[in-house]
Amino acid sequence: MSKKEHKEEEKQDTPQAEREVSATADSFAETHDGEDENAGGEEPGDLSMKLDELNDKYLRLYSDFDNYRRRTLKDIGDIRKNASEDLVVKLLPVLDDFERAIKAFGATENAQALKEGIILIFNKFMTVLSNQGLEQMKTVGEDFNTDFHEAITNITAPEKMKNKVMDEVEKGYLLNGKVIRYAKVVVGS
Repeated sequence: MSKKEHKEEEKQDTPQAEREVSATADSFAETHDGEDENAGGEEPGDLSMKLDELNDKYLRLYSDFDNYRRRTLKDIGDIRKNASEDLVVKLLPVLDDFERAIKAFGATENAQALKEGIILIFNKFMTVLSNQGLEQMKTVGEDFNTDFHEAITNITAPEKMKNKVMDEVEKGYLLNGKVIRYAKVVVGS
């Protein structure tokens, strides 16, 4: 008995719904005739093994991602915690200079030498900060700009100085082009 005859015999013994399902399966088998024979008719044990294998891969991938996320969060926390270390190390020589200057206050009475020493320390301090991207804002004589300046008060001024900064009460600073402190200024009106 051939395959086709066997199928015809089965069709007569089965109800209509089962025959339609069987016909659909037969047409699928005919269109995929040259493919792997186990692809459409895998055993339940094989499917269970594949399911277990895929589930295991999923759990491993999820675990790897979770470990990566935790490690990344820890690294970011460490970076934030130690971000200023480089700057502090560069400022330590300035701190040493200030300590020497304080000791020199008691050992000398030459005010001019102390003043020059303090100016040298200030210049060294500003050099370190400017190498890190800090800039002082230019304010006096500039047009008043709310993006950089904070007006404390207005004073009457000649016509050419209206809406210009007349005086600086507190310096403003930029760090790598971003305002980190607005300049407190007196504006002419």
